[in-house]
Amino acid sequence: MSGTPAERQECDGETGPEPLRHYALLADGERGILVGPRGDFAWMCAPRWDSDAVFSTLIGGTGAYTVTPVGRCVWGGYYEEGSLIWRSRWITDDGVVECREALAFPGDPHRAVILRRVIARDTATRVAVRLEPGAGFGRHPLCDVTRHDGGSWTGRAGDLRLRWSGWPKARQAGARAGALTMDLTVEAGDHHDLVLEISDRPLGDRPPDPAAVWRSTEAAWRREVPALDNAIARRDARQAYTVLRGLTGSAGGMVAATTTSLPERAEEGRNYDYRYVWIRDQSYAGQAAAVAGGQTVLDGAVRFTTARLHEHGPRLAPAYTVDGRRIPDQRSLDLPGYPGGFNRVGNQVNEQFQLDGFGEALLLLAAAARQDRLDADAWRAAEIAADAIARRHQEPDSGVWELAPRHWAHSRLACAAGLRAIAHAGAPSAHSGRWVALADRLVADTAARCLHPTGRWQRSPEDPGLDGALLLPPLRGALPADDPRTVATLHAYAEELTDDHFAYRFRHDERPLEAAEGAFLLCGFVMALAEHQQGRAVAAHRWFERNRSACGPAGLYAEEYDVSQRQLRGNLPQAFVHALMLECSVRLAEPWPRP
Repeated sequence: MSGTPAERQECDGETGPEPLRHYALLADGERGILVGPRGDFAWMCAPRWDSDAVFSTLIGGTGAYTVTPVGRCVWGGYYEEGSLIWRSRWITDDGVVECREALAFPGDPHRAVILRRVIARDTATRVAVRLEPGAGFGRHPLCDVTRHDGGSWTGRAGDLRLRWSGWPKARQAGARAGALTMDLTVEAGDHHDLVLEISDRPLGDRPPDPAAVWRSTEAAWRREVPALDNAIARRDARQAYTVLRGLTGSAGGMVAATTTSLPERAEEGRNYDYRYVWIRDQSYAGQAAAVAGGQTVLDGAVRFTTARLHEHGPRLAPAYTVDGRRIPDQRSLDLPGYPGGFNRVGNQVNEQFQLDGFGEALLLLAAAARQDRLDADAWRAAEIAADAIARRHQEPDSGVWELAPRHWAHSRLACAAGLRAIAHAGAPSAHSGRWVALADRLVADTAARCLHPTGRWQRSPEDPGLDGALLLPPLRGALPADDPRTVATLHAYAEELTDDHFAYRFRHDERPLEAAEGAFLLCGFVMALAEHQQGRAVAAHRWFERNRSACGPAGLYAEEYDVSQRQLRGNLPQAFVHALMLECSVRLAEPWPRP
């Protein structure tokens, strides 16, 4: 249970945006919900990740589903271990009340089933419940509301069909159309179930049985999440895996984040739509899952990436929708946005070429091959990726940070790492020798153009600066850990782009690091791995623990962490941060494997 002064409140009334650290995630693979401290669903897109939002108060829209104690309360909450079953928990003047909540798991691509169970611990408790969907980011309120025998209500919001079951006495709000409200009293030691279905197809004749759906959801999470007995920070490592699994859909694609438009820096325009599948992020997650023994996330990543390589070959896009379609072009919504930002949907990444994606795809496929989980189609996809590198490695690309096209050193070294990894993971001899030779050539060419006079790697031929991404290729085998360029880069980066065990991507300008952007948590966990690879166990654990703490009560990580204000920045939760945290938790438990 947590409760800072800002978190203690009258828990009824209107809801608004909260600091990101206050939100918890519910997810079923096909969509996600952010739950706020007032028991409010502040964000949900339906029926899929990249659909329009039906609850959007997070970015200034309408639509919410709230279960809130009446009167004064202090909020807290926790996940049931190894699941995305969240328990909102409030201490009231009279006692303790909880709301156990989840999306039925695994999810149906067309129908979300939202479970909420109000539990009165030690005294009778009264909660206010309000359902006010607003499909299309608030353009389409609830309409055609009908009450049915047995305690369920049906209605529509835009093209979505809704059914709400569990209480026959809900009433349509008189003051505001488009809402259903109720006052619910639960006796001490008792509980009450509410089930909301949202679908883009006709619903069945009867509502689901909540007890049965709870049981199946609990069982599914038990099956899906590995024990991770070999990891440090085991509970947090398991939660990181549950986030990755919750963001992974039935087609294997894993969205980069649940949300759109959450600013990385207030008033600086760095807010994007991350409700899509980045090949790079997918590969990070798959590699982490391979280390952790999470076969569903690994196999899904391989399946999705293989399909895209077969479909698009050397024209592989950096990112796709969760079902493999082209990402829609960026547009703005007529909403206020999250404070400090403004709202966007769609993404301009369609216009970019990112060479490192091919290298990351090969690293993913190699990780799966080492576990004998590649079929003939996936091996053919590896050939496609390697051929694409051979054809396109001399072209400028936008790189890992999606910047103006250049010959970024990281992109070429990432490809060298991928070529070496797949060549040594059981590739046919007809290919392996050629792939290793290409990797050698990429490293040599990059050294000729991107080696700083001090002996470290620099970002590009035009940019002599340091970059956190340059720590990754040695971890993946592009060159040895004891290579002088590896050692020099790590030392210089630690000296110039880190502060108090927080790490930054690169220097934007002459401002202090923390004034230009937040600490980049992925880079912090990469530093932990890099120190571990060098055999410095104490330093590695210090990096791991410092960055592991950069989350809110729900344990979710955003892309960046504002060190000065101790706040999360950017879209939430950021999948690749959870992936690197998971990988660290397993790798740091054992000595770094020798080549």
